[in-house]
Amino acid sequence: MLIAIGGVIGAGLFLGSGKAIATAGPALLAAYAICGLMIYLIARALGELSLYRPNSGSFASFAEEFLGPRFGFITGWSYWLIWILVGVLEVTGIGLLMKYWFPELPQWIPALVTAGVLMVINLFTVKAFGEVEFWLALIKVVTIVGLIVAGLVILFFGLETSAKTPPSITNLWTHGGVLPHGWSGLLYAIPVAAFAFAGVEVIGVVAAETANPERTLPKAINSIIWRMFIFYVGSMAIIMALYPWNQLNTGQSPFVMVFDSIGLGMAAGLVNFVVITALASSCNTGLFATSRMLYSLSHFQQAPRSLQVLSRRQVPARCLMVSTLMLLVGVLLNYMIPESLFGLLITGILGLLIWVWAVIIVAHMAYRRKVQRGELPRVAYRMPWAMGSSVLVLSFLAVLALLVALDPDTRAAFYVTFAWFAVLMLVYPKPAQSVAASDVQGA
Repeated sequence: MLIAIGGVIGAGLFLGSGKAIATAGPALLAAYAICGLMIYLIARALGELSLYRPNSGSFASFAEEFLGPRFGFITGWSYWLIWILVGVLEVTGIGLLMKYWFPELPQWIPALVTAGVLMVINLFTVKAFGEVEFWLALIKVVTIVGLIVAGLVILFFGLETSAKTPPSITNLWTHGGVLPHGWSGLLYAIPVAAFAFAGVEVIGVVAAETANPERTLPKAINSIIWRMFIFYVGSMAIIMALYPWNQLNTGQSPFVMVFDSIGLGMAAGLVNFVVITALASSCNTGLFATSRMLYSLSHFQQAPRSLQVLSRRQVPARCLMVSTLMLLVGVLLNYMIPESLFGLLITGILGLLIWVWAVIIVAHMAYRRKVQRGELPRVAYRMPWAMGSSVLVLSFLAVLALLVALDPDTRAAFYVTFAWFAVLMLVYPKPAQSVAASDVQGA
């Protein structure tokens, strides 16, 4: 469960939420609610597919089975690239955050140390990965719960804050209304909110190495929806009740402001530590996901066959080494272009993520059609209102893609995505024979 929720709680919530609130106002709550529901439906679709056939390739192998080898190839390598870019982004962020305590420390040094430590952890067993991710995710969860509790104490007991307006739940609608910037503010907030939930799809990859996915996977996915609403909508609502959205200091984390209000003088250092663990958590998940995706691609003859070798601990160590090597390329970029790297990485992730989410839904629709024809078995845990929900999510993703394309700050994401797809089509290998899905599952 903590891997599932930990995948959607990132540094953006702790650091970037102040700017998002100041730009969108209370409309950000509606954006989180809408996007949270859509991501939950994507998770439900992936959950149904994963119970039909748990495997390390997850949605890439489902794309291979239901949409064709090219879709599987593009999706698998695209998801691998997403997590490589995210991993480089996270170790870059850790390097930047360490400057809070060590201003003169070059940011490539913490990046290198983080990549090395996480690689060693993942070289042990999947249990080692799960244990580390459990504690890293728990730190994030405890911090958010702490903020919500602290905020409720301030609201109910009338404690003072640094805001000019007294804390009150009415601050959510008395400063320009729920949509202070009109519908355009809500539309701006939707991409911000949607990409805050990136990472939930890794639960499909984890399912292949879960002892009892029929029991644990539905339980974990069902917990996502209400936890996302509590952690995102709840924490942001508390912050905007304590500090009217138009009085927030965008240069400071809202979490620091709330903890400062209750007399926690070391709030900035505490939040800095939590964000570092959040970034390490995401990078840890990324190394796990990329190694398993490479392992699956190798079985579909879409990556070197030498990557199929498992270590004596049953870990795809060679795949892990390749992914870590790419992280080290990111460390080198931290050394060469430390100032501009962060923005370049974010841009490269957006378009690819929309593709992966869309593939999950389309593959699920194809699976459901085969179930209706009696060609495939039906599983007990199914996506609610299947076809209607799928059309709704695809419509949402189309709107999301349009918003990203129209925004000058994110438009480059599509240029990167199309260039990447062009490269993949050029290098796409035509396998001599098709690899059965059951072979990958057995492997």
